[in-house]
Amino acid sequence: MKDIDELIIQLEKNGFPIDKELKYALKKVNIEHFVKSECKQFFLDNPTEFMKTSKGIRKNISAPHMLVILLHHLEIKKGQKVLLVGSKGGYLAAILDNLLGEEGIITLIEPHAEVLEHTRIALENYDSNGIIRVLSITDFDFYEDSGKDFDRVLITGAVREIPDFLNFNSQEGSFILGPFGGNIQQRLLKKEKQAGEWLDTDLGGVVFSPMDTKISERSPLNPIVLAEGLEDSFSLISEMIEIDEEIFQGVEQLIQSLRELPRDIPTIDEDSSDEEIMENPVMDLMMSEMERLAPIWPIIEHFMSIELVNIFSSEDENSFTGGGHEDLVP
Repeated sequence: MKDIDELIIQLEKNGFPIDKELKYALKKVNIEHFVKSECKQFFLDNPTEFMKTSKGIRKNISAPHMLVILLHHLEIKKGQKVLLVGSKGGYLAAILDNLLGEEGIITLIEPHAEVLEHTRIALENYDSNGIIRVLSITDFDFYEDSGKDFDRVLITGAVREIPDFLNFNSQEGSFILGPFGGNIQQRLLKKEKQAGEWLDTDLGGVVFSPMDTKISERSPLNPIVLAEGLEDSFSLISEMIEIDEEIFQGVEQLIQSLRELPRDIPTIDEDSSDEEIMENPVMDLMMSEMERLAPIWPIIEHFMSIELVNIFSSEDENSFTGGGHEDLVP
């Protein structure tokens, strides 16, 4: 039995929705065509690295169970026009191409230049059924309006709101599907436009990496990165435990102060000296609030590590997660 057959069997056993059309597409599209490394993790239902950026940031194709969930909620029909934001190496576009058939049109927007190049090369060598257009944000911005009518929009990375560049024509019955929230966790939302407003259907909690790889490449001690991480982690902590008012005010003040720091302050990274680190305004701010935040700092640090360090890798290579790793369904 082939690896893909075993994967599909395991996904079905774990209750993930795979209809016959999706099963056919999964079997037809060869994952190895879209990745630069080996594909063992994919067949174990784990995220699979398809490339590394020049700065060493891993870019993954989501775990198969997560792709299945996204495609299920996308409610694909033959001949539709789909806007895919974030390439996943081109693999997801190839799966969609098989589901949409010869009349289908996929417009793919990839914000990161290196990932865009990888995706273009991979899809140029893929024998598509319908039309697949691979565009940068700039390409899409200047694309003719007649090419911006879509039945479905799928966002494959974490966003706090609908991206500004996503200027498209909403049709009756169309919707946006994607992970909305901070960098630590998001909600998978289906956004449908009714009477000029976006109405949300919450499909559950997920964890995706940020939409643009360049966000991941920012220094973990960048003040905006820290402010966003503190905001997201503190929001989670507040749902779990009661926070003392003084601590609450301290965190809010720290977040505001980090956001107000000048954008031209020196960057801190792993090559910075101890003196450079301690004299940096970011460290000065963090240390000034450390005593007040001491009671909950270990919890904050734990949640911040989800954003700053890749901890979503399975130690058991022979296990099916059915909901873990870098794309997580609790």
